[in-house]
Amino acid sequence: MVKFYENAFSYDYQWPAVTLAYFLRYPNPYSTHVVSTDTLSSHLDPQTGLLHITRIHLKRGKLPASVARFIPKIKESYILEKSIVDQRNKKLSTETRNLDWDGVLSVVENQVYTGDCTGERTDVTTVVKFESKLGRKKEQSDDVTERRGWLGGWGTGSVQRSIELVGRSRMRDGLVRSRAGMKIVLEQLRERGFVGVVKEQRQGGWERWKKVWRGQELDEI
Repeated sequence: MVKFYENAFSYDYQWPAVTLAYFLRYPNPYSTHVVSTDTLSSHLDPQTGLLHITRIHLKRGKLPASVARFIPKIKESYILEKSIVDQRNKKLSTETRNLDWDGVLSVVENQVYTGDCTGERTDVTTVVKFESKLGRKKEQSDDVTERRGWLGGWGTGSVQRSIELVGRSRMRDGLVRSRAGMKIVLEQLRERGFVGVVKEQRQGGWERWKKVWRGQELDEI
């Protein structure tokens, strides 16, 4: 069973600034669950002029109780991110996917950032695919055993739908916070420049962080 979530919005910033902010978005006050980010590879294709970047993020957090009851406790997970920067056409294409427990819930997010016709805004389209494969092999090989097993009376289909719906809900909330974090980075880029943003991120000294922790920022998004 597969579910999708789609979203579209715009930043009131030019495409080069949004693209730079994307690669500088961690850390920010809305991403305290992101522990680290490492670049695995980057190369510029001399024939197409496309810049390919692959990174990996380590994230930590608790699962919702409705999902945690079915699977072992997950305290951290690795997210693989692949990006293609097309500077000529002002287009940034990204794909992120979870590397851990993808049999329980596979989440693949694709985003496209493009500059609008005025050159003053950046449009973003997001498509997220959710797929739970929990219990699929059991269901195919021995349906009776599955019904008597650790899933009890839930049934494989019910468990899969529950997990996918929880994943979709969390992704929707996560996109709101991600957008808020990006806006903070964009504002800091405008006010402080690239060097200033990197310095403040390393020191964790933004006043905006304190406002977020007090719950004051999301009301302004």
